[in-house]
Amino acid sequence: MSVLLLLISALVLIYLGIGGTTAAAVMSIATVVGLFQDEWHLISILCGGVLLALALILVIPGDLRLDKLSRPLLGWVRSRLPKLSDTEAEALKSGSVDWDGELFSGKPKWNKLLDAKPAHLTSEEQAFLDGPVEKLCAMLDDWKITHEQYDLPDKVWKFIRENGFFGLVIPKEDGGLGFSNTAHSEIVMKISTRSVSAAVTVMVPNSLGPGELLMHYGTDEQKQHYLPRLAGGDEIPCFALTSPVAGSDAGAIPDKGIVCKGQWNGKEVLGLKVTWNKRYITLAPVATLIGLAIKVYDPDKLLGDADEIGVTCVLVPKDTDGVNAGARHLPMNTVFMNGPTWGNDVFIPMEQVIGGQDMLGKGWTMLLECLSIGRSISLPALGTGAGKVASLATGSYAYTREQFGRTISQFEGVQEALEPIAGYTYMMDAARLLTSGMLDRGVRPSVPSAVLKYRNTDLMREVINHAMDVVAGRGVITGPRNFLARAYQAVPIGITVEGANILTRSLMIFGQGSIRCHPFIVEEIEAAGMEDEDKAAKKFDGIFYRHLAHTTRNALRALLLGLTRGWIESVPRQGDIKPCYRQLARFSAAFALMTDVTLLTVGGGLKARQRLSGRMADCLVQLYYATAVIKQWHEEGYPDDQRPLVEWCLKTCLHDLQGSMREAIINFPVPALRWPLRLLVFPLGATGLNGPDDKLGAKVAESIVKDTPVRQRISRGAYTTMDPEDPLGRVLNAYKLANETADMRNRLHDAMRNRDEDELGGIDLLMGHQRKELVDWACAQGVVKADECDKLLEALEALYDVIRVDAFDADGLKALSRCAKGKRKVVERPPRDEK
Repeated sequence: MSVLLLLISALVLIYLGIGGTTAAAVMSIATVVGLFQDEWHLISILCGGVLLALALILVIPGDLRLDKLSRPLLGWVRSRLPKLSDTEAEALKSGSVDWDGELFSGKPKWNKLLDAKPAHLTSEEQAFLDGPVEKLCAMLDDWKITHEQYDLPDKVWKFIRENGFFGLVIPKEDGGLGFSNTAHSEIVMKISTRSVSAAVTVMVPNSLGPGELLMHYGTDEQKQHYLPRLAGGDEIPCFALTSPVAGSDAGAIPDKGIVCKGQWNGKEVLGLKVTWNKRYITLAPVATLIGLAIKVYDPDKLLGDADEIGVTCVLVPKDTDGVNAGARHLPMNTVFMNGPTWGNDVFIPMEQVIGGQDMLGKGWTMLLECLSIGRSISLPALGTGAGKVASLATGSYAYTREQFGRTISQFEGVQEALEPIAGYTYMMDAARLLTSGMLDRGVRPSVPSAVLKYRNTDLMREVINHAMDVVAGRGVITGPRNFLARAYQAVPIGITVEGANILTRSLMIFGQGSIRCHPFIVEEIEAAGMEDEDKAAKKFDGIFYRHLAHTTRNALRALLLGLTRGWIESVPRQGDIKPCYRQLARFSAAFALMTDVTLLTVGGGLKARQRLSGRMADCLVQLYYATAVIKQWHEEGYPDDQRPLVEWCLKTCLHDLQGSMREAIINFPVPALRWPLRLLVFPLGATGLNGPDDKLGAKVAESIVKDTPVRQRISRGAYTTMDPEDPLGRVLNAYKLANETADMRNRLHDAMRNRDEDELGGIDLLMGHQRKELVDWACAQGVVKADECDKLLEALEALYDVIRVDAFDADGLKALSRCAKGKRKVVERPPRDEK
């Protein structure tokens, strides 16, 4: 009995996370009570004494534990912990941990999620969206931009510059608009629903670029000089990071700066002789101010004893002797300015180092801090924008397109494609807003930024591919009528840039997150790296046993929550989604357990175990997106019409989460641990978490087909127009007319089905080009009223116009070819200065 009571007490204390003297006191009482129950049997005394002694050793610090346990364990742990490169060590120091840390904890504090200040817009920011952003979108003709002009029109460039689009996040005191990160995201998203080329042109100067770096690290002189010029468009910036031989490996940057003296503005000053060769640089062909990431060396020891100073960020004016830029890349038929830039032995003074001479060698930290911002906003906004356009256009098209006498939105096969378009778009939007809300609270979410960039661009691909399946031939014919072509072509861009998705998933998300977000690993790495063995052992002693209790608690939580399907977990009542909360808590514990087991067994070999790292990254992605959906629904007051969407998202995330966790376990690189992990995580088997059923899927598909508030919620923030000459406006106008004339068309279809074969004298009413004859017949037969005929004819004309595609005669194709051939010339483009 004493042993049983002691074990039960230990398990309860571990499950509740109670330690220290409180735990020792409870276990002591349990032991004494058990001994009395056992009538002081010798075996009970011995077992209870051993367990109690072990408990006291673990909870009471002392030389015995330090010498006999901690020092030997430190040596073993040193051999298991991941070995970090200099750039990885810098990455761990950058950014901050927020909700992602709770997911790694194994016991998320749901109030921290629900009570966090949400993403929101000020009245000034909303007015900018309703005013200048709306006007800019109306100016954009994406077909002309991408197939005729191969550039934004001059009036668009002028409008962007004069209305502060290059200074969205620059403080007002420095000439910018001083908008929030949420506003930045909303602006980029809305523009992207109109033109990817225009959206990229706006987003790059406001994310990773000289402006962002100067705001955080620039000297006062640099801020006073450059920020107003950047905000007003007098300077067009770019930032060059990627080199041909060092794509994703920033530590291998070959571009260099040699400390030396040289001439600048007629004076000899200390500076850098810079050599670089960069490619894929957005805005480089038109930039007047080039930001560079280089490695700085000091072979002549002008600054000190070090030969290699490290990665540094510098500013090079375009008109500096030796600077080369102007040639263009053409990324997948989107025509935002992108190209190479290079220079050999270009001299710049130390005042052109961002932050001044004191920031030499600190460029990698600077870049990591800013990347966590840019990657949280730019590409996730583009992905969400694509989802909103696909939802609007494809839902409308499916409703207006008729086959076999009914709208194709009623076909289950089509619904199967519409379902993920709606669900994933809602999911992307929720994750985008959760993360921008973090940014506005001052968080620098290094891990969520990687999660969001990877998943939103991946879901963009899923959504656009489903949309293309629904619109079929209407989506594959190039021309000014096509409303999906640019989004389809832009998918690989988002997946490739700012950290390719393969790299982000298989190395960055879990590889960085498992250490950065873990409550103990960072401190253990620091202890293991100490040269003073006594200090190292003491620091390790104060951490490791808490880590051990943390791992044991999560193992116990994973097992008990798996056995009970989460019913023993206390979760919020709001929204009536307690089963989902419980499953998320269960898998958070399992994920935390898997993280610890992976780090302690695979350790430094994790970089080579990219399939395992990728599957664990997928687990984190599903946890993050599911909780983002909960947060968004909570902020909107739990509207009942969104419940099908929310349930679909949660069931999809949990189903995929279970699959990723199962795959990680059955393929775990230490075979002996596969069955123990399976028993802990899936004690009843990997069952019970099915994805959305057909009934729920049909409701979600319907949410972008029916003209309801939930359809408006899914597409919220997208640019819309009813102009029948616009590619998107054409289908939205037809959708509006189809809804307005639904009753008339139903009467017409019934009359046609019931008519005599010879009633029209041989005229086949099903021929699309006989719409006028069809309406005249319906009016004559009294199928529709006289005052309905014009409206019905307008609707039928619009419905037919929606399914039409572009066709070019030989001369038209030659004209396009001549236009393209002319634009292929590599020319130097002078800085724009309409002012």
